[in-house]
Amino acid sequence: MSRDSRLARMAHVLVHMACNHGAATSDVIARMLSTNPVVVRRTMAGLRDRGIVTSEKGPRGGWRLTRPLEELTLLDVHRALETVSVFTIGPTADHPECPVEHLANQAIVGALAQAGTALEAALAQVRLSDILAEGQALRAARDADGPHVCPNTARGAWS
Repeated sequence: MSRDSRLARMAHVLVHMACNHGAATSDVIARMLSTNPVVVRRTMAGLRDRGIVTSEKGPRGGWRLTRPLEELTLLDVHRALETVSVFTIGPTADHPECPVEHLANQAIVGALAQAGTALEAALAQVRLSDILAEGQALRAARDADGPHVCPNTARGAWS
């Protein structure tokens, strides 16, 4: 079963962008995520369209946050990614004339709608600043070196 990890990956990137107070190029983000810069540009474009980031061209260009982390929730990022469904289960159309299939589909669609509402409510409760604060607390408990959340992200990695 395929998983869509874009929400976790973009939350990770956005927190690092806030910590590093500068533009992050698609190449730098791609190295961080072990992916292709084209994939980064395509994904970040959705965040730009929702007003979460902006992009600048030129030697000092790159992606920049447009709002502080305190104003961004996981739900904001999720919606910007335009995920069709977070669930891999769904109704079937194998036997559209069968009333049992129809009833089973209704039950599944109803349950998915309830689960989707609950998921969105939970995502709305998590601000990206909460992730940063918890990460900094964990890091401080392990290492008094500084505010960087991920141990594999060296200072200056965004420059």
